[in-house]
Amino acid sequence: MITVHDRHFKLYMPEAEILNEVSRVATEISHDLKSLNPLFCPTLTGSFMFMADLAKALDFDAETCFVKYASYAGMQSTGTVRADLPFPAACRNRHVVIVEDIVDTGITMDAMLRAVEALQPASVHIATFLFKPGSFTKQFPIDYIGRSIANDFIVGYGMDYDGLGRFYRDIYVVDNSE
Repeated sequence: MITVHDRHFKLYMPEAEILNEVSRVATEISHDLKSLNPLFCPTLTGSFMFMADLAKALDFDAETCFVKYASYAGMQSTGTVRADLPFPAACRNRHVVIVEDIVDTGITMDAMLRAVEALQPASVHIATFLFKPGSFTKQFPIDYIGRSIANDFIVGYGMDYDGLGRFYRDIYVVDNSE
């Protein structure tokens, strides 16, 4: 158990399991995109751990350019997406891989897709470590998924609760048994 702010969380996914999923996703991306010289665009701040592990597991070198889009406050989406660090012009004519820690409703990713597509990339792919199909309200495809999970609130491995909880190596789920 860990405590972040006013909430208790219990272990959901240990680091070894996380790294196995990252390795599998990296193998898929390497197979599909290695020859395309993709530009990886990880979303700050949540995806930094996933991107670091993914980069180490890929069997090719690639460019990375961080972006920052956000819609969360506390434990829920605000429904409004902020572009604090938008996609760069370098996306034009490139094969772009948006790297995200988690896709739940899809509201943030939908806004990101519209923003990057305005730059006319050669293609756009989405890689997310976690996906919540029960919360997903959009229609776009997600190319690479580490793990699909229930609609629970989680922290760790880059994901936070009001700024804290990101640095845990494992993933924890809110303990609703209180």
